[in-house]
Amino acid sequence: MKTALITAAAAVGCLLTVLAPESSRVAWSVPAAPTDDVKPVEDSMHEFMEYVFQPTYLRLKANMAAAPTDNKGWKAIKADSLVLAESCNLLFSRAPEGSAADWIAHAKASREKGAALYAAGKAKDFAAAGTAWKSMLESCNACHRQFEDGKHILQP
Repeated sequence: MKTALITAAAAVGCLLTVLAPESSRVAWSVPAAPTDDVKPVEDSMHEFMEYVFQPTYLRLKANMAAAPTDNKGWKAIKADSLVLAESCNLLFSRAPEGSAADWIAHAKASREKGAALYAAGKAKDFAAAGTAWKSMLESCNACHRQFEDGKHILQP
């Protein structure tokens, strides 16, 4: 009986945590990773972009073609914009020699504009999402122009 009560209390606690308003949830901090622990799995930037960024970009491009009509559509925009924004953090450890400052500036700009797209998705504001989407692509393309000789220019 005592075990059943403890189990029930734990289940209720978990349920309340999940159902609690976002503003009352515990805030998590992200500790900085030691730089010697950050090691690329794939050394080729082309492969990295093709398999990390490109599929997400293509899904988001399709989802940004028209305003979502339901929560599923908004969730798709939020998910892919968050993946792209967070993936920009992975670029910091991949800066090319001799151009690290420019590389990092492009990565930061793309991350911040991706974060704006994610925020617009959370707010279900398609006009703001469209502006952020185009702005993020401009940041990505500025990097592509500098580091890829203008190849791989992304279209909204």
